[in-house]
Amino acid sequence: MKRWDSGVVVKKGDRDARRRNSQTYELGCYDDLVKPVTGGTKLSEGSGALTDDPFNGRHPTSHERKSGRPWDASYYDGPAPWDIGRPQQAVVRLASEGGFAGAVLDAGCGTGENALHVASLGLSVLGVDVAESALKIARQKAADRGIQVEFAAADALQLERMGRKFRTALDCGLFHTFDDLDERTRYAASLASVIEHDGTLYVLCFSDRGPETGPHPICQEELRAAFNPSRGWNVATIEPECIETRMHANGAPAWFATIKRL
Repeated sequence: MKRWDSGVVVKKGDRDARRRNSQTYELGCYDDLVKPVTGGTKLSEGSGALTDDPFNGRHPTSHERKSGRPWDASYYDGPAPWDIGRPQQAVVRLASEGGFAGAVLDAGCGTGENALHVASLGLSVLGVDVAESALKIARQKAADRGIQVEFAAADALQLERMGRKFRTALDCGLFHTFDDLDERTRYAASLASVIEHDGTLYVLCFSDRGPETGPHPICQEELRAAFNPSRGWNVATIEPECIETRMHANGAPAWFATIKRL
């Protein structure tokens, strides 16, 4: 069974211990991490282009520094632990309830299952990720299924470089990989730059509640600290949910937050 890149699944207990377990590996080669992903894809000219190198000026995230591996490496030897080969049930349910509207952004889309599901309903969807290996798989899925959807390489901490706006955004499993408030604050600002005022952001992340948490457990206070009114956000609701993974038979405890752009 494939392990998480920067941690192990641990049972409920001391929260600091869980944090330490998510830091199993030290940085391997920093220089390798700061290299841009080969073949980074620009957005089309008609959709607001990124620079020739969408990762220009990008630094490794806290997850990459702790694991010693770039995100792209997660897809080199088979499906990543979070890549379940279908959309998350929480996302399917939200879509069935009409939760997505207008242009939709899937931040950290991975191999595209959530983006593909939303796009199959007739919505305009852009999935972005830093891992070109995952994007290649996502594009092939779209072609095989005949679904009109766009996938592009982009840095989640510099989304303003896309030059686009979205009515709805989805973060399924990305927020919880940012391990400090500074990184989360930058991410919230990046999202704020591309979400329309009165738009909606949905965040599905590992929770610190439950018998078997994921490797990056988040408490409600951390969500509210990152997405607070002073930064242009209002956390409308945070509901208990679960994230399906390849390492949790019944899903991992999660929070599903609905956050409004002020």
